[in-house]
Amino acid sequence: MLSLVVMVFATLATGFLVWANDKRHGKYGIALPAGISVGVGALSWIVFIAAGLGYQPGLTWIPWVLPIVLGTAAAAGVVVFLGRTRTARDTAELTKALRL
Repeated sequence: MLSLVVMVFATLATGFLVWANDKRHGKYGIALPAGISVGVGALSWIVFIAAGLGYQPGLTWIPWVLPIVLGTAAAAGVVVFLGRTRTARDTAELTKALRL
């Protein structure tokens, strides 16, 4: 259970770091990358533990490290996707509004 708590706090921190390092972070909320990161990390932790990959010699790192990596990658992917699409969509809406 301790590995779940540590993983949640670590993925939460990496989600906030992803948000802070994105130059277009004004287009979406601060909680979005952190929430995506924690959600993906917790889900992958559950899958790894249910698959029996945790708490065995040589595999102990999987439920500790891999969910953090997967959560951070998911948050970065969402940030890149939303940053591009929201910027393009906001620019198109502003152009449309200014032409009226």
